[in-house]
Amino acid sequence: MTYRTVSWKALLVSAALALPGLASAAEPAMTKDGLLVDHKGLTLYTFDKDADGKSACKDQCAINWPPLKAESTDTKAGDWTVITRDDQTSQWAYKGKPVYTFKGDAKAGEKTGDGKGGVWHVIKP
Repeated sequence: MTYRTVSWKALLVSAALALPGLASAAEPAMTKDGLLVDHKGLTLYTFDKDADGKSACKDQCAINWPPLKAESTDTKAGDWTVITRDDQTSQWAYKGKPVYTFKGDAKAGEKTGDGKGGVWHVIKP
């Protein structure tokens, strides 16, 4: 085996191992029971006060309604885009609306934040 053959094999193995990680990074959520949930199964929400793809949920709001964090290297995937929050962190947006979980949802499947204050809503794809 030549050095060139070994190098190509190493490159192919590295690419094959990296692909599953790249595929899951492109999908920030999944559908379960007709709702969008994160990879922990927590229900995802939108906030009526968000406008123009910008989050209006800051400070205590962001503690109670944690933004669905994106990595700075994440990119658009279908209906999903990445926005930059005022604190310069990245957040996922679904169909242009920033996405959040709710602190009050203690376990997968709960949706206790739906309708809170008349401005928080579960996401139904």
